[in-house]
Amino acid sequence: MNAELLTKAKSLGFSDRQIAHLTDTTEDQVRAERYQLGLVPSYRLVDTCAAEFEAYTPYFYSTYDRGDDETKRSDKRKVMILGGGPNRIGQGIEFDYCCVHAAFALKEDGFETIMVNSNPETVSTDYDTSDKLYFEPLTLEDVLHIYHREGCWGAIAQFGGQTPLNLALSLQKNGVNIIGTSPQSIEVAEDRKLFAAMLDRLKIPQPPNGLATNEAEALTAAHRLSYPVLVRPSFVLGGRAMQIVYSDAELQHYMRFAVEASPERPVLVDKFLEDATEVDVDCITDVGQFDDPTKGTIVIGGVLEHIEFAGVHSGDAAMVLPPHTLSEKVISTIREHTHAMACELKVIGLMNVQYAIKDEIVYVLEVNPRASRTVPFVSKAIGVPLAKLAAKVMSGRTLKELGFTQEIWPKYWAVKESVFPFNKFQGQDIILSPEMRSTGEVMGLDADLGVAYAKAQMAANSPLPLQGKVFISVGDLHKQQVAAVARQFVDLGFEIVSTGGTATVLESHGIKVQRIFKLNEGARPNAIDLLKNREIQLVINTPSGATPRADEVKIRTTAVMTGTPIMTTLSGAKAAVLGIAALKKSGYGVRTVQEYH
Repeated sequence: MNAELLTKAKSLGFSDRQIAHLTDTTEDQVRAERYQLGLVPSYRLVDTCAAEFEAYTPYFYSTYDRGDDETKRSDKRKVMILGGGPNRIGQGIEFDYCCVHAAFALKEDGFETIMVNSNPETVSTDYDTSDKLYFEPLTLEDVLHIYHREGCWGAIAQFGGQTPLNLALSLQKNGVNIIGTSPQSIEVAEDRKLFAAMLDRLKIPQPPNGLATNEAEALTAAHRLSYPVLVRPSFVLGGRAMQIVYSDAELQHYMRFAVEASPERPVLVDKFLEDATEVDVDCITDVGQFDDPTKGTIVIGGVLEHIEFAGVHSGDAAMVLPPHTLSEKVISTIREHTHAMACELKVIGLMNVQYAIKDEIVYVLEVNPRASRTVPFVSKAIGVPLAKLAAKVMSGRTLKELGFTQEIWPKYWAVKESVFPFNKFQGQDIILSPEMRSTGEVMGLDADLGVAYAKAQMAANSPLPLQGKVFISVGDLHKQQVAAVARQFVDLGFEIVSTGGTATVLESHGIKVQRIFKLNEGARPNAIDLLKNREIQLVINTPSGATPRADEVKIRTTAVMTGTPIMTTLSGAKAAVLGIAALKKSGYGVRTVQEYH
């Protein structure tokens, strides 16, 4: 590598990291050599007014082609906000919401806001969101250039999801002032060994777990914990490659084909708590600003109880705020654990915690000292812009100054439901798992929980029926429990349609059932015939085991293609009964979110 070649490589778009890989050096060495040569990008302006009149909201892109740098520095204190980059499942628009609110909040406090993001479909890249927009990739190299070029006072990595969070430590090592929770605290929450040690110190339970860097270690951990276990790689986006496994064969397949395990990136093996209730908590705190954490303030923004059992990714699960089945003792324990971890991690700004509750024991699944995808939902449900307040806290304000020191428990119900793209993927099974698959979310608000759930289903394009036939086919694990749900449907005036084993169980409980043939029996009519003829108005179909049978998948995908509402968990079916009963009893009214507040 020489000066001429390096200059040419940069003008052709090679990153420092690519050059380091090709020349067998490090990214830091390439950067140092480049700085020594004075080889840095210049920034060109995209004129948002097409030269008709002066643009006050320009955005910039970098280039190594020689020419004038068109950025102009001001004397104001500047904060750089790192966006989420390209939207993909697992890191969506919720994080963009937080970045936009941060820009608005810091502008109010007199800062100049510099947005770094590379997605034209987001609000953070709109011309009037921030003072300056740099349309650049979220890499260490690009962020450092902009930070130094603009002379920023600080940078926010907490609001763009996992992408900027993964950069935080490297940015800090290169002299960037990361405001808010320190990258060291973020590392404690992300590193499973450090995290487990912290929970031991605080005497907070977590599900039994282990780490594996190869297949043998994974099997040893699984045998110690006993199946089922939840396996996942470290540092991933949206639960990618997370899976619940039930046998040695499944685990071996996972370790061979799903992940690359190494000492730097071990696979996490957790005991899976079956039939546990999962809970998401979002809190805001300024304790990290004080030497004595007791002087700070910690406010829980929202406690969201998942409708699906633990094991469904929080981005996919339907949730209720405030929680509807948790005891006062459990809620009090959740509050204590959240406060203890916020103090220990010295959090400044937002923190999200995921809990699993089984037999009244509160287990911590994970902690994210950053904005989470539930922040926009919680903010709208309680009427407090948490991301805005968090940005002000990160820039040095306290919650007492900002007047937010008390939890808000709404006197109405807010239900979050996820929206899925399954109708675009024919033949793809719709069973939810630890790997996130939703592409959006909706909200139902009402004084009645059943109506709030029904509104959320309407908004998600899956309105609950008020009459007709319900097809029920569940796995052996759920056969005894489903009878009570079926009876509630009968009481509401529905007819029950079922196959073989499920029909036998329902009849033994005195429930009248229209029996139909299973798909593999080859006779007619079967469930798919009735779905295509629009004779079934609701489907309840839980998986029969760890590996779904082909006929189950066909039924579920046909339900999606025909627009028939389908519940794949018993908890979802119970919520549907509640919603239908509430709609039949009193109908529903519509009010604006402002009226609720």
